[in-house]
Amino acid sequence: MADVKKIATRDSYGNALVELGNLHDDFVVLDADLAAATKTGIFKKAFPERFYDCGIAEQNMMSIAAGIAATGKKVFASSFAMFASGRAFEQVRNSIGYPHLNVVIGATHAGISVGEDGATHQCCEDIALMRTIPGMTVINPADDTEARLAVFAAYEHNGPVYIRFGRLAVPVVFGDDYKFEIGKGVTLKDGDDITVIASGLMVGESLKAYDMLQEKGVSARIINMPTIKPIDEEIIIKAAKETGKIVTVEEHSVIGGLGSAVCDVVCANCPVPVIKIGVNDTFGHSGPAVELLKNFGLSAENIVDTVLKALNK
Repeated sequence: MADVKKIATRDSYGNALVELGNLHDDFVVLDADLAAATKTGIFKKAFPERFYDCGIAEQNMMSIAAGIAATGKKVFASSFAMFASGRAFEQVRNSIGYPHLNVVIGATHAGISVGEDGATHQCCEDIALMRTIPGMTVINPADDTEARLAVFAAYEHNGPVYIRFGRLAVPVVFGDDYKFEIGKGVTLKDGDDITVIASGLMVGESLKAYDMLQEKGVSARIINMPTIKPIDEEIIIKAAKETGKIVTVEEHSVIGGLGSAVCDVVCANCPVPVIKIGVNDTFGHSGPAVELLKNFGLSAENIVDTVLKALNK
């Protein structure tokens, strides 16, 4: 993987905002005093008249975003995932979700891979929180390509959108011909023995696991699920029927995230065993991001071990 280009999806977010800004002048960007970290500062430099720093006041920022959106403009409101989804939950729910406004929440620094920032900033509950808001679309892009396409799709979407971005530079797994559509999953590798459904940076790890499983004679189907809500029920049901077992992989709590969304679909339509790989109802801790991911089982090696155990049951 040494030759694979790596880009943090928070960088993809900032770059995509500038690309979008060059095409459209009907949206503004808000940030909560973290523009250098969330990369909205790239947009600020290009379009200073369309950027507003709301200070360390995330709740107020979401209320401002709602007010601007109510005038007909699209708004991108950004902060760390912990603050955007946690600290400002009430404002997101009542001021943005309830009136179904066109606000895109760009939530960076999500998950364990925040690394040294530690448990207080390693938000592994944000997808669960945002999934509960009626009408909220939740997207967790896997790489630079998908992140940029998600920003463009969110701009075109009618209603609130939560997009999750990471701090850690991750491999670019999709080419320029990749097609992204809100609500659609993508089968990246076909297989008959078992299905691995992943989102976010765990898509790259799942593709590594695919090669390792191939060497062991296991035919695994790898599905990328960038949209957690609305989730692609059709591709999940098809995989459940054709492979009989599913493993979900996410850099998020195993409670309320991708795994839970997949289980909802499987239980209602085609009951098969589902094993969830994620953060197992615990807080994170400080450390280098790559080491932490392995420590929490968010690695290709653990995906392989989990798949083999599932097949042996």
